[in-house]
Amino acid sequence: MKISKYLHSCLVFELDGYKLLFDPGKFTFAENLVTPEMFADVNGIIITHIHPDHLDTENLKKIAGLSGAPIYTNAQVGEVLQKKGIAHTVWHDGMHHVGPFKLQAIPVIHELILDNPLPQMTGFLINDKVLHPVDSMEDALLKYQDIELLIMVTMAPFANELRIAGFADKLRPKQILPVHDGYAKEFFIKQRYEAYSKHFDKQGIRFHHIYKVGDSLSI
Repeated sequence: MKISKYLHSCLVFELDGYKLLFDPGKFTFAENLVTPEMFADVNGIIITHIHPDHLDTENLKKIAGLSGAPIYTNAQVGEVLQKKGIAHTVWHDGMHHVGPFKLQAIPVIHELILDNPLPQMTGFLINDKVLHPVDSMEDALLKYQDIELLIMVTMAPFANELRIAGFADKLRPKQILPVHDGYAKEFFIKQRYEAYSKHFDKQGIRFHHIYKVGDSLSI
């Protein structure tokens, strides 16, 4: 399984020629480094929640039009997409299969954010190897201890590094793919990722320095 990052929290999972796109949000397209045309060959699209850094309806509509890929999401996002005339399928909690991917949809609680109601948010366990908790660090996720790969928020208005690293320390993944870093300039991301690496090396956890468009790893 290959996982490529396209700024902030936008990811493409690829397995056996099938491409699954997660959360092409406004931050992904903000500086024109990424365009909808770059996702013209995806086979499926997942939107985890309504926050604009994870959902960009205008570009989502373009991607769906270019690729013909179905969109899978939760009921709250579905309401937004329906108003925009964007076809979609609402997934409820539980197991789903798309192409070669087995996706366990998990209701997760978004971390608290200033003057903002909590959205409905769906995390995923992907092929029993990857935990994608999106913007959640709730204790209920600790049942996935020792997972192969954690997709981990690294910086956010709703968390500091002690909170973030503390959650990962308790989860004990073998590897970490960092996301949610579209707020920062490259020099700052490099500095903070060095700090994360130093911390997680002590735990025997491999932290991948992935932040540029198209950077990827394989598991």
